[in-house]
Amino acid sequence: MDYAVARQRMVAEQLVSRGITHPKVLQAMTKVHRHLFVEEAFWGRAYGDYSLPIGEKQTISQPFMVALMAEALELEKDQRVLEIGTGSGYQTAILVELGAKVYSIERNRALALRARDRLESLGYYHAWIRVGDGSIGWKEKAPFDAIVVSAGTPQIPMPLIEQLAENGRLVIPVGQLQSQVLKKGTKKGTSIRWADLGNCTFVKLVGKQGWNS
Repeated sequence: MDYAVARQRMVAEQLVSRGITHPKVLQAMTKVHRHLFVEEAFWGRAYGDYSLPIGEKQTISQPFMVALMAEALELEKDQRVLEIGTGSGYQTAILVELGAKVYSIERNRALALRARDRLESLGYYHAWIRVGDGSIGWKEKAPFDAIVVSAGTPQIPMPLIEQLAENGRLVIPVGQLQSQVLKKGTKKGTSIRWADLGNCTFVKLVGKQGWNS
């Protein structure tokens, strides 16, 4: 399989055709080898527009959703991003390609260690991963220019809002277990301006400010 051609087709048919326009996001999605972030058995399906299992009952998000969230973050070079839900590290790599310094939290130790090794082996050094409860953020590294949450939550975790810098952007799925709305919040002083980006379905955010289990 020609993976370079598969990535180009993915970008053209799944992203551009559905409204993703940011040149740097499209460039990052073209460059990052998504098949290397899933088990070899799934390499042939890695560039389809669907999520795939990555072990530990977790999944890698569909390419369109990764691109949509990345575009919504409106990142500039060297901005600080908090990522909740490292998973396989694919979205982390996309964020690094966009020039961000990424602080990523993964509650599952096995996934976190695999993601760290994978990212380092691929040369993505501007990413720091810790094992912990993502719903309470990473206070010691705050404030963040942007926060992206790759897990659904029943309500917006207040610690994440508190850890946003002025004009910071928070992208997060909010709703029920099987169906959420992807929301984007922009911090202005003591208030947040919210916009809905569409329906989505993510694995649940487990933690003090998310689901209990």
